[in-house]
Amino acid sequence: MTKAKERPIRFLKISSFKYLQPFDTTLFICVLLLAFFGTIMVYSAGYAYAYARYNDAAYFIKKQTVWLCIGFVCMLIASRIPINAYKRLTPIFYCITLLLLLLVLIIGFVGNGARRWISIGPLTIQPSEIAKLVLILILSYYFSKNEARAFSKKRSENFIFGTFMPLAIMVAPITLVMLQKHLSCIIILGCIGISMIVASGINLRYIYAFGAMGISGVTALALFTDYTKERILVWRNPEAYKLTGGWQTLQGLMAIGSGGLFGVGFGKSVMKYCYVSEPANDMIFAILCEELGFFGAVIALTLFFVLIIRGLIISIRSTDVF
Repeated sequence: MTKAKERPIRFLKISSFKYLQPFDTTLFICVLLLAFFGTIMVYSAGYAYAYARYNDAAYFIKKQTVWLCIGFVCMLIASRIPINAYKRLTPIFYCITLLLLLLVLIIGFVGNGARRWISIGPLTIQPSEIAKLVLILILSYYFSKNEARAFSKKRSENFIFGTFMPLAIMVAPITLVMLQKHLSCIIILGCIGISMIVASGINLRYIYAFGAMGISGVTALALFTDYTKERILVWRNPEAYKLTGGWQTLQGLMAIGSGGLFGVGFGKSVMKYCYVSEPANDMIFAILCEELGFFGAVIALTLFFVLIIRGLIISIRSTDVF
């Protein structure tokens, strides 16, 4: 840690925006490749479904391209904003996210049997997705502000500020998502929160106890809620539900299996012709495997792996706790 402080990474000067901010070239190239690769696959996987549903084979690629351009501009703007600005805005982001999660329960609309979205004009927002990023920000903010007390040698202070408070910060969004019957997001938020707490370096003796309680709670929710119980039964034995809940899983497995080593060829998927639902969205990886095979799947996963590793390296080199 001492060596890292002696050689800090130089980021954008907070007082001015006229200097270009250095960025990680490997990370940037990886993002561009993923965006390019993903856009091509969205078109290939979605044109049949887009034509059947919207009478426009290019519907998804048009939508993807627009959001890709918007996202690229937002990425450049975000990279120029000083980290202290994010630090100041994080509590506001957290409160807005909790409000959106609450609004879902009040004015959200139901899609595919679940109430998880809010419509704002032509836009559809899923606040639980925003919560994943905001949870990372708020826990980073918390530990950067309470580092001394979280790592205090006093057992009571260490427990309150190192374990109890960050867990309380986690529980608020998780509870609201739980009311939306979104089990997978609950698990993801829980894993994000625990990972952040563990990464902070605090004593783990309390985390084990709370982790066991959390796992027990999620398990109880899964076993005693009809919606999640059905999902687990289908997951365990999709063949027994092949005409209902298991259809999607079985068709996806068929698409992956038929791809073999090098795939059936780009654009030549059979399963994307409405055999799987949401081929350009939820099931796009299955279509990728069918068209590009094991080789294409490895390329996609490798790009994501590089993205994660570069992110970890950047965070380890940073001298700012946040």
